[in-house]
Amino acid sequence: MTQIIDGKFVASQIRIGLKEEAESLLKLTNKKPGLAAILVGDNSASKIYVNSKNKACNEVGFHSVVKIMESSATENELLEVIQKFNSDDEIDGILVQLPLPKHIDEDKIIEAISPKKDVDGFHPISFGKLVIGKETFYPCTPYGIMELLKYYKIDSKGKHVVVVGRSNIVGKPIANMLVQKKEGANAIVTICHTASPDISYYTKQADILIAAVGKANMITNDMVKDGVVIIDVGINRIDDASSPKGYKVVGDVDFENVKEKSSFITPVPGGVGPMTIAMLLTNTLKSFKQKMNIK
Repeated sequence: MTQIIDGKFVASQIRIGLKEEAESLLKLTNKKPGLAAILVGDNSASKIYVNSKNKACNEVGFHSVVKIMESSATENELLEVIQKFNSDDEIDGILVQLPLPKHIDEDKIIEAISPKKDVDGFHPISFGKLVIGKETFYPCTPYGIMELLKYYKIDSKGKHVVVVGRSNIVGKPIANMLVQKKEGANAIVTICHTASPDISYYTKQADILIAAVGKANMITNDMVKDGVVIIDVGINRIDDASSPKGYKVVGDVDFENVKEKSSFITPVPGGVGPMTIAMLLTNTLKSFKQKMNIK
């Protein structure tokens, strides 16, 4: 029987724990973990995401700052804001909401964030530590996937994990996390992408399939084997005349058909998505404790 992986519930449990720990730390230090989010431009999806991060911070008792900049802001102006937060003792985590306007170099911006405050886990130092298996800030979506596997006691040791997608945000980091010789990982990992002549050749071999390509319903029933574990990272809007909004949100996996063959599967929405913000808060708390030298 298929079990639905309830990311919304798992994330809520993590946030309860974070709130309790933040309250204890406030009594101990008289300080709160602080997160600064920077939004450049007026991308509606980015606005919603930044607002949800701000709300989540307030719910768990973190200090939260949202800096909104015009889309015409220059690269140097953004770098100045980042440097201000780098030196602000009340800020433990800095995230710059992506994508940025085309006239701003994303790599340069990510590298300007202090690695000690890189709670998105995108800085080359953070990513390098991840690859060689050192303790670091893990990118939040892959980190959330690892926590879901752990919560549902899905053992990846010796299993064939197939990752569809090679982005720096999900595909590459989750592959590197799962291949580590560590508890909760130790998998045999294949990454497939647009250069694959036949992606189904690989997906049919997967014990655990992680789909992160941003293409609605790409993974179909005939592309997976019986008993597969499905982790669907995709968030795609498709037209739906029956919806008041005129659209519905679906993943990269044809959920209704694929779930019949899967042992575990994440829904969209309500699967991986809620975990991303939970892990962002987890990283922020970790940064705060490192700053305060608290184990």
